[in-house]
Amino acid sequence: MAKNLETEQKQINIIGAGTSIIGDINCSGDIRIDGNLSGNLNVQGKVVIGTSGNIKGSIICKNCEVEGKIEGKISVNELLSLKSTSSILGDI
Repeated sequence: MAKNLETEQKQINIIGAGTSIIGDINCSGDIRIDGNLSGNLNVQGKVVIGTSGNIKGSIICKNCEVEGKIEGKISVNELLSLKSTSSILGDI
């Protein structure tokens, strides 16, 4: 009898450049933001904020890579990576 192996697929969500969202986002996978978010971001995986990304609100996540702008509090459980283009106004 053969075993059925199930692979766990991570969800990757993308907020593209030119997109604006007003409200909170809760995500069980990973997310990349190249657009604008006015609200809180609660992610169980990794957050990537691209160079054109702009967030006004708090961020809670496992890992975070910032190239864009953040106005608010960031709470990261494991690794926070700040690139030279990043701009943060708030608490880390």
